[in-house]
Amino acid sequence: MQTSAARTTDHLSHEQKLVMASTASGFSLENMDIMFLSFALTPIIAELHISSGAAGLIGSITNVGMLVGGALFGLLGDRIGRVKTFSHTILIFAIATALMAFANNIWLIYGLRFLAGIGAGGEYGVGIALIAESFQHDRIGRMTSVAAIGGQIGAIIAALAASVILPLWGWHALFLLGVLPVALTFFVRAHLHESETFLEARAEAKAKHQRVAFSELFKTRHLAAQTLGLMVMTIVQIAGYFGLMNWLPVIVQKQQGLSVSGSALWMVATICGMCIGMAVFGNILDHLGPRWAFGLFLTASALIVFAITLAHSSVVLVIIGAVVGFCSNGMFGGYGAVISQLYPARIRSTANNVIMNVGRAIGGFSSVVIGLLMDHYTLTITMGFLSALYVISLITMLSLPGLRDLSRRARA
Repeated sequence: MQTSAARTTDHLSHEQKLVMASTASGFSLENMDIMFLSFALTPIIAELHISSGAAGLIGSITNVGMLVGGALFGLLGDRIGRVKTFSHTILIFAIATALMAFANNIWLIYGLRFLAGIGAGGEYGVGIALIAESFQHDRIGRMTSVAAIGGQIGAIIAALAASVILPLWGWHALFLLGVLPVALTFFVRAHLHESETFLEARAEAKAKHQRVAFSELFKTRHLAAQTLGLMVMTIVQIAGYFGLMNWLPVIVQKQQGLSVSGSALWMVATICGMCIGMAVFGNILDHLGPRWAFGLFLTASALIVFAITLAHSSVVLVIIGAVVGFCSNGMFGGYGAVISQLYPARIRSTANNVIMNVGRAIGGFSSVVIGLLMDHYTLTITMGFLSALYVISLITMLSLPGLRDLSRRARA
């Protein structure tokens, strides 16, 4: 793998293609699994006669599982290897998702979604570490963004599958598709190999009797500030994503009196905006560095949320959805690229998983906060809350010396 990473051309070697195919497919299948729950939630409520609160807890339990899985598999990825751990995480969320087809009570659903969250949460950091150790630093931003785009493809697959399967066979049959990722585990184990970077880092850590531990992320005052700062940024990233994507159509319908008849068009436009944003962000990150990339996108996100107040027709709403997707989720692939360059190889997957899944666990509650704001305040104040979050993330980003150093290296 090291020889692949040393190449300076844009041509991908065979090993690099395998890494990208595996990680992008893994992220796609993970997102497909998560989106299945979104589409199946209404029929689950109707069939099991559960309250909205009990149904909402399914997603929260999934997020808690992601945090647990991220911590556990992050450590394993740094101790026993990225490839082996990556295949384990895929297998866990695939089996847990497929078993949802046989769930007939809410407690079983809670247990299976927690297990699926463990697998899905563990996959992210290990996959990002694989990418980071397979490419030169000036290409990592683009490659992690490509992998993140793979996740959006998974959302499209889930939407198409749900539109066909739910009316014909119900929500149980939809989750049976969760068995598909099992095939990916065999592909990963048969074709991917550990990078020389990881093998050397593990050998060095063993020789120095260094153990991979969460404390490594907070070992010095500088590291602690960096880790906490990146956690703030990922919390805002996830909060903005869930807050805007879950509530934007509802906000416009309630506050502006519009109806979103073309929900499929809305979803496609938003996802297309996200994918374009990720591609643009990755290129800016690699060429100008993280301060420019995050600075531009965070500023744009802080401003664009107020454009929702201009949505006076369904066409304008769809356009705004695409622009919001471009700005708010275009940054997603960049976090893994930055974290991978700021932390040494021996704790790389741990750092990625812990930081991102803390963001998922805390940021996921933004939907609740925005719902409460909508009940008591105006649309402008609600959007002001989201805008303030992006400003906080911008200030935090500018205060991190490590990101300033990465930006200097990118422009050198």
